[in-house]
Amino acid sequence: MRAFTVRAGGGLTLTTDRPVPDPSAGEVLVKVRATSLNARDRLIVSDSYSVDVRGRVPLSDGAGVVEAVGDGVSRFRVGDRVAGTFHPTWVYGPFPGWGALRGTQRDGWLSDHVVLDQQSLVRITDRLSFEEAATLPCAALTAWSAVAGVGPGDTLLVQGSGGVSVFALQFARLAGARVVATTSDDDKAERLRALGAADVVDYRETPRWGARVRELTGGGAERVLEIGGAGTLPQSVEAVAHGGQIALVGNLASGNDMDVTHFFRRAATLRSISVGSRSDFEQMNEALDRSTLRPVIDRVFPFDQASEAFAHFERGPRFGKVVIGH
Repeated sequence: MRAFTVRAGGGLTLTTDRPVPDPSAGEVLVKVRATSLNARDRLIVSDSYSVDVRGRVPLSDGAGVVEAVGDGVSRFRVGDRVAGTFHPTWVYGPFPGWGALRGTQRDGWLSDHVVLDQQSLVRITDRLSFEEAATLPCAALTAWSAVAGVGPGDTLLVQGSGGVSVFALQFARLAGARVVATTSDDDKAERLRALGAADVVDYRETPRWGARVRELTGGGAERVLEIGGAGTLPQSVEAVAHGGQIALVGNLASGNDMDVTHFFRRAATLRSISVGSRSDFEQMNEALDRSTLRPVIDRVFPFDQASEAFAHFERGPRFGKVVIGH
């Protein structure tokens, strides 16, 4: 089978003669049909991640068809359409801590086949294509967890037009909440409005966009999706409503000038989001099955153009998820 691995110093190496693995007891062999990219994958493939990933098959997110099952497998049958969970051992309940993840400590999905424990898979709805389903394990579930509890009368602030932000916008609108978004691109602003954003703030024209959000909302957003981390957190504190919540899902922008006193005055909560459990994933899939929501895909690359997919992810512009088809 074909598989890409991370080269020392960064980049991908394609091998075409790997044996197709056999599933052991409790395991499932999946024929991969699509994978998707997340921000952490860029660090992994550039060989600048916090653990040694040289020789590792990257990508934590993928979807495909069950091709074989090992002894004792009861959750799936040959032919089932499935996607993998981001945290292979987090089935339900509180977050148990960071374990071995696919694409880093374990081989990921950027190959023709992958073997996984049956407990780290979920069924995917027939309503979505494999390309759409491959976007769900990390970005969609992170957004689902981040906006949990948001509903009519609430305002959600999202930053930019990456996968998590777009999913959060869609889920919040599905729940009846108002959404304000930030971007620096007029075309993206129109697309965000088309997805349901009530207002879009250009963060380059308005560097203090937090104050602008407070003006637009008459007091701030009840929930803020924080993508930038240290670099944008001060403006998120400015934008959040009194007693609101900032859901920290990324740390993509540098900076260290947050006024902690200002944060206390907001009486706000800062909550880190660690994607979600398999149970959360299944609940999200049930909601997707009942809705008309479709994941927003920026572009689909063929498998042999995986390096080009990463280059596009790096340089952009992009709106939504970057997917690799198989």
